[in-house]
Formats: sequence, structure tokens, C-alpha cells
Amino acid sequence: MSGTGDSILRVAEVERRFVPELGLGDRIAGWLGMGVDARPVRAVDGVTLEIARGETLGLVGESGCGKSTLGRLIAGILPPSAGEVLLDGQPVMRDGRKVTTRIQTVFQDPFASLDPRMKVGETVAEGPIAHGLTSRADAPAYVAQWFARVGLDPEWAGRYPHQFSGGQRQRIAIARALAMQPDLLVCDEPVASLDVSIQAQIINLFLELRRDLGLTMIFISHDLSVVRHLADRVAVMYLGRIVELGPTADLFAHPAHPYTAALLASVPKLVLQEGSLVEFSAIEGEVPSPLDPPPGCHFAPRCPRAAAACRAGRPPMRDLAPGRRVACLFPDLPPG
Repeated sequence: MSGTGDSILRVAEVERRFVPELGLGDRIAGWLGMGVDARPVRAVDGVTLEIARGETLGLVGESGCGKSTLGRLIAGILPPSAGEVLLDGQPVMRDGRKVTTRIQTVFQDPFASLDPRMKVGETVAEGPIAHGLTSRADAPAYVAQWFARVGLDPEWAGRYPHQFSGGQRQRIAIARALAMQPDLLVCDEPVASLDVSIQAQIINLFLELRRDLGLTMIFISHDLSVVRHLADRVAVMYLGRIVELGPTADLFAHPAHPYTAALLASVPKLVLQEGSLVEFSAIEGEVPSPLDPPPGCHFAPRCPRAAAACRAGRPPMRDLAPGRRVACLFPDLPPG
């Protein structure tokens, strides 16, 4: 299931269920014996995958598919409801608490993830000081090292977050993550809130960091072109489940799962003909509610290949080719 090399991370049958809090009206109805209860939302539903040391895994899917929740489970921000996340064979969490600093996260909105009351240098230094990676006396030099590494002037460490542009704030957030000397970086839509020109700079920075520091990365994004550029492998997620997993070039060239094919077809393409047309094919149907997912294959209600067997039980992940796995009873087989 992993790419080349030994596995650094294993996600084994991980689930995350959220039970919504009942409103006052629902609670009163329950007290009156009307049988109102809170149904759990299965944000992540039995995900298993491995990530090889030094690779970049892209995680894609429609909004609400559970990819950010899976990223938080891997990073140790959320505890799983079932299953386990192992880093080099050791649990990332124990008793609901993260027990390793070797996994760090870069979030979508750097302004929300930086304390507006703290100077950015203090923010970057806080974690390394607390975990003994640097002393308080050596912290300024330590911070300067990481500022320079992400393309920031070390002299800016004494400024506050509001004094920076969006791209600069994201570089600060990356420096904060790197200052903890992680082995694995979970990047949750890290360029989605940035201008296109700044996106390219941050993407190139991630490529440089991976090359120079040997980082393993999970890159969560709804932008398939970004994932295609960055990732070695891609995991496609739908309604809490991984439905396809494979090398990036192979998956983009020959999608096996009908959802993957529909996702790729929904990306707008400029057709240079008379009048220059924008061509795309929207995915038909609505995403089912995670409160009441359909039986069997979750994609069956929207799938052109669905048969009765698809609704009878959950399709298992199976191997199609070396490195290619798909959860579909009727996949489009890759050539060869």
C-alpha cells in the first residue's frame, strides 16, 4: 500500500464519529418520550493506508468528504473513535493526547493559526523551547535559521502577524512547523487562501523543503492541479472513505473508480477553438448526508456503473496493479 521505501506512517481502520449536540427542542421531545436522538456523523469511515518515508501523498475529494478530519487524526489533533494511527510503529496518541512532536501541521488560514498578540518570532520559538529543541537564550538564532529557510528576513521576527501579507504569514506558519523538526508534515489546504502567484511560490517552497530536509508530507487539497504537481501518490476520498489510491501519473491518466473519473472530468479546461470555450462535466447528483449514508458503496446513488451488488455491501479495497488500489466492484481497468 505504501510507495517506495519503508513506511513511516500507518493508518489502520481509523474512524471518527461526531455526535451533534441536541437542541433544546429535541431534548424536550426526548424527555417526553418521542424518541429523538442524535445520530453520529461518520466523518472518517474505516480508512487504512500507509505512507512511505520521504514521499508526498495527495489527499483529494469534494468538500465535506472528510479529508481535513483525516489529516487532523493523522496529526494527533483529533483522537480516532476507532482504529489507530502509528508513526514508526508507535501510536501518535495515547489516552486522547498527542504524544509525539514528529508530526506537525500547516493550516489553510495562517492568520487564524497565529496568535495576534505574540510577535511571530516568539510564536515560532514557543514550541522548540517547551520541548528542549533550543534554549531561551539561543532561541533568536534558532528562529532566524528557520526564517531564512522559508525565505523570510530574520529581522522580521519582532513583528506581529497583522504586519505581514498572506503569503508571508503562511511562510511563518511553515517555519513554526519546521522549527519542531518534524519527520512528517500535514498540509491542510495550505495555498487555498493565497493569490495564484503566491501559491506558486509556496508550492515551490514545499518542493525545496522536501528535497533538502527529506520531509514526508500529506498534502490535502481540492485543487487537483496542485496535487498533480506535488504528490507522488494520490488518495481519493468520498464520504469518509478512501475509494482509490495510486501513483499520481497513473491515477490522473487512467482513473479506475467512477468517482475519480468524475472528479477529474469536473476540472474546467480551456478549449482553444472558436471563441475559446471552457469545458467541464459536473458530477451529477448530490453528496448524500453523512448522517444517513447509503448502504454499500457510498457513491452508488451517483454512479453510472452502479448495480444491485454495489448497494448490498461495502466494496473492499483491492489491488488492480502494482501500487494501484480501488474500492469498486466494476472499476475501469488500467491498460496493460
